[in-house]
Amino acid sequence: MSDNSLDNQPPGYLPARVWRPKASYAGAFGSINRPDSGARFARELPVGRHPLQLYSQGTPNGQKVTILLEELLAAGHAGAEYDAWLIDIFKGDQFGSGFVGVNPNSKIPALVDHATDPVTRVFESGSILVYLAERFGAFLPTAPRARAETFNWLMWQMGSAPFVGGGLGHFYAYAPIKIEYAIDRYAMETKRQLHVLDTHLASHEFLAGDQYTIADMAVWPWYPGSLYGVYDAHRFLAVEQYTHLLRWYTAIAARPAVARGRIVNRTSGAPGEFLRERHDAADFDALS
Repeated sequence: MSDNSLDNQPPGYLPARVWRPKASYAGAFGSINRPDSGARFARELPVGRHPLQLYSQGTPNGQKVTILLEELLAAGHAGAEYDAWLIDIFKGDQFGSGFVGVNPNSKIPALVDHATDPVTRVFESGSILVYLAERFGAFLPTAPRARAETFNWLMWQMGSAPFVGGGLGHFYAYAPIKIEYAIDRYAMETKRQLHVLDTHLASHEFLAGDQYTIADMAVWPWYPGSLYGVYDAHRFLAVEQYTHLLRWYTAIAARPAVARGRIVNRTSGAPGEFLRERHDAADFDALS
């Protein structure tokens, strides 16, 4: 008799020899996702008056970049003025020809720097953070050890967040049916990641030590930001038990630049909590 615990499970989905997409899918992104890449329609991207043109939406990945841009401006880097154009991923704006020309992967955010000749395109949120930090010489330490630690946590976030967003977030919040195995698997890993952060922050003010860096800006919208806002999973995961993480999260949330950056390119929320597009610092004044 086999001791394999799966032997007693009811029959489930059996994958075909070769996967093929169905004619239609349910769920929030069911009508958008396809197995091929490239533009689906012709649409040029708008260009504003600032050298930095950001094409994004206020998801956790989008917030990383707008938080950094607002922090750069708050630190006196006038050259970081930017236009933030909304790319509505729920409507499929990311598949327009202009956006695909900037990011062939059709994911927000994407940045075009018109201060260079020819212009420089930058895609992937982590790449944009590094590009801007190096361009302005801010929020990325120059000392080798601190710089390495910043990159450690930045790359940790880039590798870990898809598990939360694409895994727990999808199956817990967006999937048309609730699958216990999938939610349990992703909840387990998300809890482990929260514990990694909580343990580290018990003895560090910020992720890279005593300096606030792009690593903090990358992690903050995801851990535990996405669990409070996007997926409403903070109670499910008992986020309140991670006291050191919450200390760090609350301190960063209190920064005025973070408060501004987190609402840029958001499309909904309470009054004053979203700004669909940002083309000037005065755009925030209209919200008050």
